[in-house]
Amino acid sequence: MASATIEIRKLTPHCGAEIGGVDLAAAMDDPTFAAVHQALADHGVIFFRDQTLTPEQQKAFARRFGELHIHPAYPHLLAGHPEIMEIYADEKSQRVAGEAWHSDVSCDAEPPLGTVLYMVEVPPVGGDTLFASMYAAYDTLSEPMKRLLEGMTAIHDGEYVYRGRYEGVVEEGKVYPKSEHPVIRTHPVSGRKALFVNSTFTTRIVQLAKHESDAILGMLFRHVETPELQCRFRWDVGSVAFWDNRGVQHHAMWDYYPNRRRGLRATIRGDKPV
Repeated sequence: MASATIEIRKLTPHCGAEIGGVDLAAAMDDPTFAAVHQALADHGVIFFRDQTLTPEQQKAFARRFGELHIHPAYPHLLAGHPEIMEIYADEKSQRVAGEAWHSDVSCDAEPPLGTVLYMVEVPPVGGDTLFASMYAAYDTLSEPMKRLLEGMTAIHDGEYVYRGRYEGVVEEGKVYPKSEHPVIRTHPVSGRKALFVNSTFTTRIVQLAKHESDAILGMLFRHVETPELQCRFRWDVGSVAFWDNRGVQHHAMWDYYPNRRRGLRATIRGDKPV
């Protein structure tokens, strides 16, 4: 059983913590699970070093937090494990997954709770991932802007993100998810408010005219990029990042061409944002 005595080292004032003393391949006792669960809600993204996981062990860890999510479009799934996506880039890649700020599959009616990414191959340098706290993004808005956005909703559309993106995918008759979510959501565990729009999926604030929506969304997208809201994770082989899609966004750096990076991703189903 994993020890209930774990170490939590905060990385930045607003975002990220490294967790020590936990073997994710082992069965996790209830006190350890409770500590990890709370750390995820508090810090938005948590990191584990020096892990060795089989696909079944990775899925077992993720399943402690909920049912696993099947991506609506991504075709590169691990053989025999449709719940695990192979995230990779090499000298043949024209683009990489997550190359812009986003919250995973926010176009779903019930966007994923979180994502567990286990890295199995890293470039000699580069390939970091950036994370930004949407708690802090909300907290640092002016009071008039908070009042303006409270109660508004926005469209998150997977059509223009996924259509034609993946070579060899048969798309005839395929419908990609499109949903309407609160611009400000309340986290179900921490109770904190978080900004919930992102430059990858969010296309329109419903209650505003298009030119008003474009201006407000443009400002919010730039706000997410504020360095003080962020942490930056340097991967090693065996590193695991577990991020909470309800409270953070992330951005995968593609600065390692023509070197390779490969990870295995399990995603956890969420619920409707409120």
